Parts: sequence; structure tokens; C-alpha cells
Amino acid sequence: MNSPDAHVADTPYESFLEPDTPEKPDGIAEFVAQLKEVADKLIKDGASRGDAKLLASAAKELRHCFRVFAAHRGIRKATVFGSARTRPTHPAYIAAVDFSKLMAEAGWMVITGAASGIMEAGHVGAGRDMSFGLNILLPFEQGANTVIAGDPKLMNMRYFFTRKLAFIKESDAVVLFPGGFGTHDELFETLTLIQTGKTHVFPIVLVDEPGGTYWQKWQAFIKDDLLGHGYISPDDLHLYTITDSVAAAVQEVRNFYRVYHSMRYVKGDLVFRLQSKPSDELMKAINAEFKDILTGGSFELSGALPAEANEPTLADLPRLRFRFNKHDHGRLRQLINRLNGI
Repeated sequence: MNSPDAHVADTPYESFLEPDTPEKPDGIAEFVAQLKEVADKLIKDGASRGDAKLLASAAKELRHCFRVFAAHRGIRKATVFGSARTRPTHPAYIAAVDFSKLMAEAGWMVITGAASGIMEAGHVGAGRDMSFGLNILLPFEQGANTVIAGDPKLMNMRYFFTRKLAFIKESDAVVLFPGGFGTHDELFETLTLIQTGKTHVFPIVLVDEPGGTYWQKWQAFIKDDLLGHGYISPDDLHLYTITDSVAAAVQEVRNFYRVYHSMRYVKGDLVFRLQSKPSDELMKAINAEFKDILTGGSFELSGALPAEANEPTLADLPRLRFRFNKHDHGRLRQLINRLNGI
């Protein structure tokens, strides 16, 4: 199964929604030329040594990440976030191990920050072969955990922004266990990217320890202060799910891809690639229930479009094609749930 990866495109809105084109390596020549032009202009602009070093280091980090992930692009991946301080005896650590183990058994790979705590738990559960690590180099020398240390799928990152880009770009789901500032930074960045259409829609699951209230308290703040003051819309609450059950978290992630496969923009239309064709009855219901997110026309079924010729492995999947208003991503998530029969 191919992963609906996020890739750079021509317009800001679609910047994370274009697929790679490994079948046509010469297709990147234009962009490589642009990179060289940018590099040359740094000298012309009189850029400082620090600015040039930052850009060069970031480009090197991302290029290395792209190369490492490329060998596993056909496999779904779940990113696991959470505190590096969580002890192996803590219920949240044990839950993270159990979640990652079940995902690996289902054929998914697990990406974590590679350090201790919840990150280590994700690798313990998934095992070395099914794990990726994106370690951040910190002044106090955060090292990789023993599961992923020395593995070619461990990437050491100098910058948080390149690291976070890699996390989101390669993820088909983001699952968060309790944590500190870093965990909330990753959660809000992920929510913001999906809410604003800067990345594809995927499941965000907030997992508490059994009987825990960490994420319920977070949700109270979201509802009382963000929603209560009109800073977000009620539909934005559909962008994530809260549970204290590992089984429910696994089901939430896997059910998201039961019918829905991936998305792509083609000449202004949003195209959902699906695992199976919706019934006439379901299509009628979708056109009635979700017409508010259209800028015109209706929801229509189609086959692969000519512009999708660079993705031959997806050619046989049915498509749902529509003019999305590029605003109501909470409703878009509800549409995916409807297609999945949830």
C-alpha cells in the first residue's frame, strides 16, 4: 500500500499534497536547478556566514531524511510523541509500548524522536526493524535509545524545524501520549498544519494512561478558552480523538484507512483515492450532508485522472472528486469518517 506522503508543490495551499515521482528522476531537474540558483544568489545578496550555514545545514538534513525514508515509502507510518521523562514502569510508557507493538504487527512502522521515555517505548513496542528515529541534537547531548542507536533509520537533526517537517511529511498518523512543552508544540503544530490545509488530513490520537485525565484536562482548555472565545470552530474538534484505550487508539488509526486511501489536488479539484467505490446511496447522502464544503458542483466518482499518471500503483483505485472550499478541514475529516462508515 502506498503512503499518502506530503510533498512540495507549486502553491502554498497544496505544498504538502503533491506526490513524489520516483518513476521519472529527470522530473526533479527543474527544482535542483532552483536550489543551485538560490545558493548562487546567497553570494550575490551578501548573505552572512551564519545564514548560509543555516540554509546549507537544513538542506543537508532534509536531503538525508528524504533518502532514508524513500526506501520505506510504501509502508504506512505512525509518529509517536510524548515525554522523554516517562519511566518504563509508568502506565503511559507501557501503553505506548503496547500501541506500537500492535501497529507493527499490523504492518505499520513507528517514528519517534529516538530518545528515552515515550519515544523509547515506541521503539520497544515496534522493534528495531519497524522503527525510525529522528533525534534532536541538544546542548545536553540527548542520545538515542538503545533500540534504535546505530540503526541506519536513525537520523540526527540539528534543527527542530527540519525535524518537525520530517515527522509530519512522513506520517500517516500522529499519536501523542502525555508530555511537556515539546509534546504540546508537536501537537499544536500538527493541528495547525491540518486545520490550515498545509498537510494532508490524517488521524491525530491523544492517548492517556488507563483512567488518566491528562488529555481530558487539555480538552477542557480547548473547549472553554479556544472554542469558547471563538478562536477555533466547533468542527475543528473533529481533527483529533482522545482515548485512554490502546485498542481504541489502534482502531482509530487503522479505520481511517479502511476505505479512504489518500488525497491529492488536481487542477483545483480535491481528489480522494479510495479502497472501494461508495454505493449510490452513500453518494447521495454525501452530496446532501457535505454540500456546505463545496465551492461549486457536486461530489463525483471518477477513475484516475491524467495528472495522476505519475502514480501508477494507485491507478486502479476509485476517486471521489470535488471542489473543496479549502477551509473546513474539520468537516473534511467528517467526510472521511462518513466514507469509512464511522
